[in-house]
Parts: sequence; C-alpha cells; structure tokens
Amino acid sequence: MQTIIGGNITLFTSLCERTRNDSFELMVKHAEEMGANAIVGVRYDANEVMQGVTEVLCYGTAVVVE
Repeated sequence: MQTIIGGNITLFTSLCERTRNDSFELMVKHAEEMGANAIVGVRYDANEVMQGVTEVLCYGTAVVVE
C-alpha cells in the first residue's frame, strides 16, 4: 500500500537501518581485533549482488589514537 500511495516505506526503512547498523558493528569488531581504538574515514557502500539481493559494506581506516 505504501508503494502505491508514496511516502516513507517503513518496512524498507527499518531493514536499511538495521543493515547499516550490522555492517557498522562488524567494521568496529574487525578494527578492535586489529588493536585499533578509532576508525577514520568511514564510508558505506551498497552493491546489488543479484536481483533482489544487495550487500551493504561499511569501511574505514582503523587507527590507534594516543
């Protein structure tokens, strides 16, 4: 119904927010495993892997800030 009327499609919005959060948390985990205490230059990227399937990447540079 929301796709016909327009406006915010709450199901898609919720899914996108959860996916971005998951990719961010994975990036933080990897940085911590490397001994970093900060991440700079954080970016998000999304690519369609196949029809109806999209991967979301979150990446940055893991650093140690003193």
